[in-house]
Order: sequence, then structure tokens, then C-alpha cells
Amino acid sequence: MSLIRWQPLKELDTLRHQMNHLFDELMHSDREFAQFPKLENALWAPAIELTETDTELILKAMVPGIEAKELDIHVSENAVSIAGEHREERRTEERGCFRSELQYGQFQRTVPLPVSVKHEQVKSEFKNGVLTLTLPKTESTRQSVTKIDLTTQEKSARICCSSPSA
Repeated sequence: MSLIRWQPLKELDTLRHQMNHLFDELMHSDREFAQFPKLENALWAPAIELTETDTELILKAMVPGIEAKELDIHVSENAVSIAGEHREERRTEERGCFRSELQYGQFQRTVPLPVSVKHEQVKSEFKNGVLTLTLPKTESTRQSVTKIDLTTQEKSARICCSSPSA
């Protein structure tokens, strides 16, 4: 009897490939029972990138194929909400579609912010399907550095915690 080396990561990778293949077949099959339009629409949301500088947060959202007037953006002190709809093109009979991986329908994405921002001073830019929001930080959330003197704290701890001698 020979020993076979067990490779758990290889098994996980194989499982991942099988699951990807299964979902690919289900979501893009021509069979009637395999169509999940509501599920497909619910799964689509714009990809985002959130970066930070000393004075502001910069949020970029990829929303290709959507007009600026179709976006609904709300900014609060601690979150950004982006909503909209990617409308499906009308197809004529002579333009059949063999396979479509494009996502259509309504979406909403709420992004919690790591720090408070001045939501009334947000700057926005929408160019080539990329939405960029520049969110200035509030004064209280700008990073400041305080040096802690451990020798001073140690002395004060001794004073407040020492018991009176009997």
C-alpha cells in the first residue's frame, strides 16, 4: 500500500474552480430554469476605492454605462450612499444575443467611512464612468500625535493608588 500525500490547499482550489464553473453555468445558461434576473441584479454594485490623506478621504466608484443624471448620491458625516440604475438596451429581432455578462438593474451601495467628514463640503467629479468624491475630514478626525510620558503617569498612579499607612 502506497502513501498519498494530502494537499488540502489543492483540494480547496479544486473546489473553488468547480463552484466558479457551476455558477457560470447557472448564471449564463440558455436554459429557462437557469435564468436568475433578480439575483443577477441584486449582486451588482459598483466597485469602489477609498483612500485617505491627512486632510481628506477620496472615494472612487466605477459606474460605467450610467449617466450622471441617473446617479443618486447621499453623503452623511460617516457614510456615502450611491444608488442608480443600469438600464438594459432594447434589442430588436435581428440583433440576437448569444451570451450577455453585462449587469443591468438598480443598485445601491453604502460605504461606511473610517472617519467623520464635512458632508456639506464634498467635491465631486464624474468622468468616463468613474465617480470621484473628495470628502474633507472634520477637524476632530485629523490625526494629531501626542507624546505620552510614562514616567509621569507612573508617578501619578503611585500617588492616587497608594493606601495610607497605618
